[in-house]
Amino acid sequence: MYIYNVTIKVREDIQSLWMEWLQQEHIPEVLATGCFYNATILRLLEIDDSEGPTYAIQYKAESKASYNQYIEIYAEALRQKSFDKWGDAFIAFRSVMQVVN
Repeated sequence: MYIYNVTIKVREDIQSLWMEWLQQEHIPEVLATGCFYNATILRLLEIDDSEGPTYAIQYKAESKASYNQYIEIYAEALRQKSFDKWGDAFIAFRSVMQVVN
């Protein structure tokens, strides 16, 4: 299994609306690509939240090929939709991990 992890710091003033959008629109769109079978939202603790909370969204893929398909076909358009909606009110960092046990 592979995990595509997106860590996002969100400005406090949009946090509530952003979370609603994330759960009702963005995650369903990502899952609708068929590249991932599950998504989990986590909030990071014990970090500096003075500029807003930080979340990690972990998307699970059965194979590296599924992850690659997402990156090659869907990622750019979905990222652009995020920027079009929220502008610079968030910062995102992405990584991919392989589950080893």
